[in-house]
Amino acid sequence: MKLSWLDIRSLGEARDAIVQEALHHRVEALVSDDPADLADLPPTVTKVLFPQGKPLPEEFGDATVVIVDPEKHGVTPAELAIRHPEIEFGRFVEIVDAPTLEEACDSARTEKWSLLLFRDPTKIPLEIVIAAAARAKGSLVTVAQDVEEAEIIFGVLEHGSDGVMMAPKAVGETAALKRAAEADVPNLNLVELRVVETSHIGMGERACVDTCTHFREDEGILVGSHSKGMILCVSETHPLPYMPTRPFRVNAGAIHSYTLGKDERTNYLSELKAGSKVTAVDVKGNTRLVTVGRVKIESRPLISIDAESPDGRRVNLILQDDWHVRVLGPGGTVLNSTELKPGDTVLGYLPSEDRHVGYPIDEFCLEK
Repeated sequence: MKLSWLDIRSLGEARDAIVQEALHHRVEALVSDDPADLADLPPTVTKVLFPQGKPLPEEFGDATVVIVDPEKHGVTPAELAIRHPEIEFGRFVEIVDAPTLEEACDSARTEKWSLLLFRDPTKIPLEIVIAAAARAKGSLVTVAQDVEEAEIIFGVLEHGSDGVMMAPKAVGETAALKRAAEADVPNLNLVELRVVETSHIGMGERACVDTCTHFREDEGILVGSHSKGMILCVSETHPLPYMPTRPFRVNAGAIHSYTLGKDERTNYLSELKAGSKVTAVDVKGNTRLVTVGRVKIESRPLISIDAESPDGRRVNLILQDDWHVRVLGPGGTVLNSTELKPGDTVLGYLPSEDRHVGYPIDEFCLEK
C-alpha cells in the first residue's frame, strides 16, 4: 500500500473538517510547517514538520518526521539526526534541472525520507529517481497537485513513488487520495474445478477484451455466467495457427458474463469500454489492474462449459466455440475450450458474496 501524506499548511476554513476526514480515513501522515498544528493529533498519524520557505524552528514539538531543505536551512538530515535521535529526518528537493535531479537521486539513495517536488509535467525525472533508489531503504514521497496526478505517480515504472503529498482543495479529496493509494487489488485464492459437462449452444455475441497490457503466458481474466463462480480465461499469448499472437487480448466469453474489475466489483463484459479497469489474474492468484483499450463484440458460435468445485458448487462459462479460445488449468496448463471434456480440471474463483450493481453484498440471490 502506498503512503498518503496530507499537506494541511494552507487549508483555510476547511482545515478542521479536512483533518477530521484524514483521521477517519487513516491517512499515514499530516504535514504542517508549524509544530503547534501537530500538537493535538492522535498517535495513529505520523506528524510531519515541513517548514518550507521558513526558518527551521528551535523546537520540533510533537513532530515524528522533520523534512529539511539543506540549502535553505543550512543543515543536513544526518546532522540533525545526531542531535535528535528520537526523530526521523528527510530531505526536500525541488527538481528543476539536471543538478537538482542528481540531488534528488542522491537523496533517494541515502536519506530515510525524500520529499520531491517536480516542476515540469513530465514524469521522466521521477522515473530516474525511482530507478536510482531501487536498492535503497528510504522512502520517496512526491508532491501531487491533485488525485489524478497522484494516481499517475503511484504507477510510474510499475513501482511508483512510495507515497504522495497532496494539499486537498475540498472535503472529499482526502478520501479519493486514500482510495488511489490503496488501488492494488488483493490476490485471490483460486480453486481447481472439475469439468462436468460441455455443450454447443448456437450463436450469440462474445467479447474480446483488448487491454493496454502485455499479459504473461500464465495470466488472463476471470469470467463466468454467475457472480459466484468464474473460470480463468487465458490471454492470446500462446502461439496459434493461421494468426499471430495478440498478448494484449483475452477472448473472454459471451457478453452477459461477469469479470472482476476495480474495487473488487464485477462488470458485465458488455459494459466494458476503453478506459475501463479489469483484474488480471495468474495461475497462482496474483492480481493486477489493467486498462481496457477496446472491446470487440461479434456474433460467433458459442460453447457452454459447466464445472464443479470440490464442495459441489457449480460454475458456468460460455465461450466462443472455437479451438483457439482457451482457459487455464493447474500449473498454467493451456486448455482449448472445444477439447474440454468431463473430468478435465480448470482453474477458477468462487466469490462468497452476491452482487448488486457489481458490488459485493450479503443478501439472498439465486442465479441459474
